Amino acid sequence: MPSTTPPVRIVEVGPRDGLQNISPPIPTSTKLELIQRLYKAGLRTIELTSVVSPRRIPQLADCRELLQHDSVHALATDPTLRLPVLVPNRRGLEVACDLGVKEVAVFVSATEGFSRANTNCTVEQGLARAQEVAARAIADGLVVRGYVSCIFSDPHDGPTPPSAVLRCVQTLLEAGCYEVSLGDTLGVGNPSRVRSLIRYLVDAGVPVSNLAGHFHDTYGQAVANVWEAYTCGVRVFDSSVAGLGGCPFAPGAKGNVATEAVVRLFHGAGIETGIDLGSLVETGVWVLKQIPGADPRQAAVLSSKPSIASHSTRSHWLHGHFPHYEGHWPSMLSEFSCVGTGRD
Repeated sequence: MPSTTPPVRIVEVGPRDGLQNISPPIPTSTKLELIQRLYKAGLRTIELTSVVSPRRIPQLADCRELLQHDSVHALATDPTLRLPVLVPNRRGLEVACDLGVKEVAVFVSATEGFSRANTNCTVEQGLARAQEVAARAIADGLVVRGYVSCIFSDPHDGPTPPSAVLRCVQTLLEAGCYEVSLGDTLGVGNPSRVRSLIRYLVDAGVPVSNLAGHFHDTYGQAVANVWEAYTCGVRVFDSSVAGLGGCPFAPGAKGNVATEAVVRLFHGAGIETGIDLGSLVETGVWVLKQIPGADPRQAAVLSSKPSIASHSTRSHWLHGHFPHYEGHWPSMLSEFSCVGTGRD
């Protein structure tokens, strides 16, 4: 019997990473509806929230209310669904366990400056904390995912040595994380840097099957970086509906790569994701309308055709963005030409 698992798995981080940097409080009811809409669109890994101090991240102060809601408990009965929750420390893990969470995520920074700004500790202390949380979670029967931030650069320290990323990845995998997501927190990566880092990690013995990509779109390179990581063997990608996101501790960093863009990319290349693109686009348009101050033009981008009208113009655009993937252009051109039609 053929496997029903899509060849690419999308980890939707919108309800947590996408909303955490928004200042006006978003009602818990809106967050719950967003989660339901994402589930109905076919997302099967949805990061719900983070059990974090409300002083640090006010937007997620309702994490307990959200996690104990009946609709979240109902979703948790679906054996095909993963609902990770980010926990920064042992106390956060205890709260998550008390509320019935089955999967948690731990995170570290590969660089000292961001580690101190984000978690008020050194990299060494952050790794020790993540190891402690992972060990306790696994002992309690939970599964653990890992994040490494600032894989290419730190807003305070500058470029990140690949060896620093390797150390964090290896430590998290050895601690029991089933997968580690590589976070381009500043969005400064490009396909060349993506390929170089993944090759470095794999050459050092890290299984590519244990890696995921988490790319921010500060300079418009996120979709190209996703594709480059895919060609290197990565099959799991974090993204946020409507491209929401940004880190409060990384000034100037823009949002996550939009889930809609990632799904369009893979579907255009004939690669299945298990996600209904039309429903996903509707969800993106809907959530932008719920966020005070959100740019309504972004909703228009999600729901209408792009301005890349002619075949020749689209070819020129693809050559500039995906110069190494000419063999995939016919299917990618077809997908770009039907953006906004509701096709999946």
